[in-house]
Amino acid sequence: MSSPNTILTKVEKLQDQSSFRDQHWEGTFEDYLEMVRQDPKIARTAYQRLYDMIVSYGFEEYTHYRESLIHYKFFDDPFENGKDAVFGLDKPLMELTRIFESAARRYGTERRVLLLHGPVGTAKSTIVRLLKKGLEAYSRNEQGRLYTFYWQPDSGERMECPMHEEPLHLIPPEFREAILSELAGDGNPADTLEIDNDLCPACRFMFNDLLEKAGGNWLEVIRQVRVKRLLLSEKDRIGIGTFQPKDEKNQDSTELTGDINYRKIAEYGSDSDPRAFNFDGELNIANRGLVEFIEILKLDVAFLYDLLTASQEHKIKPKKFAHTDIDEVIIGHTNEAEYRRLLNNEYMEALRDRTIKIDIPYVTRFSDEVRIYQRDFNERRVIGKHIAPHTLEMAALWAVLTRLEEPKRASLTLLQKLKLYDGRSLPGFTEDSVIELQAEVKQEGMLGISPRYIQDKLSNVLVSNQEVTCVNPFMLMRELEMGLRHHSLITSEEQRKEYRELLAIVRGEYDEIIKNEVQRAITADEAAIKRLSANYIDNIKAYTQKHKVRNPYTGQDEAPNERLMRSIEEKIEIPESRKDDFRREIMNYIGALAIDGKTFAWDSNERLRRALEMKLFEDQKDTIKLTSLVSNVVDKETQEKIEVVKSRLIKNMGYCNVCASDALNYVASIFARGDTNAQSG
Repeated sequence: MSSPNTILTKVEKLQDQSSFRDQHWEGTFEDYLEMVRQDPKIARTAYQRLYDMIVSYGFEEYTHYRESLIHYKFFDDPFENGKDAVFGLDKPLMELTRIFESAARRYGTERRVLLLHGPVGTAKSTIVRLLKKGLEAYSRNEQGRLYTFYWQPDSGERMECPMHEEPLHLIPPEFREAILSELAGDGNPADTLEIDNDLCPACRFMFNDLLEKAGGNWLEVIRQVRVKRLLLSEKDRIGIGTFQPKDEKNQDSTELTGDINYRKIAEYGSDSDPRAFNFDGELNIANRGLVEFIEILKLDVAFLYDLLTASQEHKIKPKKFAHTDIDEVIIGHTNEAEYRRLLNNEYMEALRDRTIKIDIPYVTRFSDEVRIYQRDFNERRVIGKHIAPHTLEMAALWAVLTRLEEPKRASLTLLQKLKLYDGRSLPGFTEDSVIELQAEVKQEGMLGISPRYIQDKLSNVLVSNQEVTCVNPFMLMRELEMGLRHHSLITSEEQRKEYRELLAIVRGEYDEIIKNEVQRAITADEAAIKRLSANYIDNIKAYTQKHKVRNPYTGQDEAPNERLMRSIEEKIEIPESRKDDFRREIMNYIGALAIDGKTFAWDSNERLRRALEMKLFEDQKDTIKLTSLVSNVVDKETQEKIEVVKSRLIKNMGYCNVCASDALNYVASIFARGDTNAQSG
């Protein structure tokens, strides 16, 4: 065990005192002007800083179904190892970032309230939480540094600027043009400085008082100013604010714009003296950063009027004071029901006109939905229990199915549509088909089951029975179905019935998946499958080139083995009329690999790999007698073969001893029922 002294020594080594000193820099106003001259970006607006912060973490451009998209790595949550990572929402996040860019360039969107709109559980609050975490971290590094000031008069107490203002506001309007042109110099036009705002009431009072005492000498006034580094912090209420509406009777607009400090009125003699006022409303303290409005449309009308001025004019109206300048990003989030109420309220027209709505839908790509659950339910987070393979995948499959609209094509099922959206290929469907499918929907992703519901039910399964050491898909699907009876967001029995039917589709898909995996475990004799593959390739090569095949046993040249070729091709439903096309396709695929300097292997082509596995399974399944598990009469030889299969499931496919046994027993029961599809999954 380490001694206290050893622990403290380790802590001492972990400290970064140099960084601490940089982050707590203080200096004169003249020092600050020199820093601005060298790096004008330290005087950026809130929107400019927010946009630069997002871009600073890098991005990747890619094309998805012929649409150019950008994935911003910032939204992977680089601060807490992906704890708040946002999956599958690149398109709305790209739209949001473009709005930030437009606002940073002062194209008008900086004068709007940003409204994240979508159903419950679509990561709206997570996105804002990420932006707040990002601003905190960005203000602490060299790229994102920003500064404020405090007053240190020759006679009197130190007074902090209550709104953490930009020090350049200390420059009187009549001097600004001359000073800014000097500061900008020959710098990049993008770094051109602008000072639009004036001092807050408290600083204005102090400025005028000192200016009068100095006989109008501005230089004497700023000598009594100290500039310091500003570190944004939500917990300390510096540059980041959060407002959550209460019930209408308890709402008070002073929570946004500050209130009179009655204890100080006696000291200063008037309630209109700014020193007797607390500039600590959410809009005050969020100056230089961001303010989040949770359930923004639940705000009382009086609050909304404050928001109109705050967004359009970048000003707020504290009680008994003139309009006060602010520089901050105003972002809120709301759900569909509240947004419909806004649309139906004629008194809210002014707010609608000053609002930019960004739809944040549910994820509609299956693989992205799986990542959401894998982040929260993994080996590191779930201690003492094993989650069987495909448990999270089946939950994600059902969740996404509830969010998709029925395809208008009669030949396309909802499950097939899901697979197309996920990037899988289906015969007869192209990229154009997927683009058409996406174009015909209206509310896709705005309705359906929330990830929270899945997470809640999975949590229930994990803790409900302490004796269970492994959670499998059937346990979770049963919990999901039972929960539908009391789901607060399901408003009709018809919808409940529809969701149950989708669970049946998921069970059917799981049957196919688990049969395929057991088949793969049975056919995992790599030497045997390589021999089968080589035999097939030799025969189709001879067939397509109209040659003969040498029999390895007789040494005679023979015609290609049609029975062998068809026995493999039929496993993946290649019809007789298309066999020539498929064989040429495989030969062309092998040729393309050779041109690229790659070697063909039995599992290189997905369709052929599946066909070979199914053929080998058909040849070997009778020797294993899997169905004997159901009767509980298993001879020693069969038991040994079954143990080999089980060990392959555990070693290669992520099963534990419990779920591997469950999988074999379940597949055995399917075969025992005489399932005619057991070999064609």
